[in-house]
Amino acid sequence: MLSFKINKLDISQSYFFGKVEFRNDKYKVNIQNQKRGKVLKLPFEIKSKKQQFIVRLTGPGDLFIEDFLPFCGQSEWLEIDSDSITYFLADHQDQLDTIEIMDD
Repeated sequence: MLSFKINKLDISQSYFFGKVEFRNDKYKVNIQNQKRGKVLKLPFEIKSKKQQFIVRLTGPGDLFIEDFLPFCGQSEWLEIDSDSITYFLADHQDQLDTIEIMDD
């Protein structure tokens, strides 16, 4: 599992933009609706033959949202395009602290 700590996540128009941390490295994150379909892009290469991953955002207690997203390669930042995640974030933006990508 890849686990990104959410350091900052702000809403801007119809998307969320912020900063995450993975193993002491800092990256930008962009979460938006599915204009181009469901998308997952990572800011680094991964060695996996999987073409889809479960992406889960979690917070204290049992708070979470997850979606099954196709892996679309590498990008400059962490990119998540998912209607269900974006809409959930609109109501729980300050309550989520982790983005998990299940690669097992």
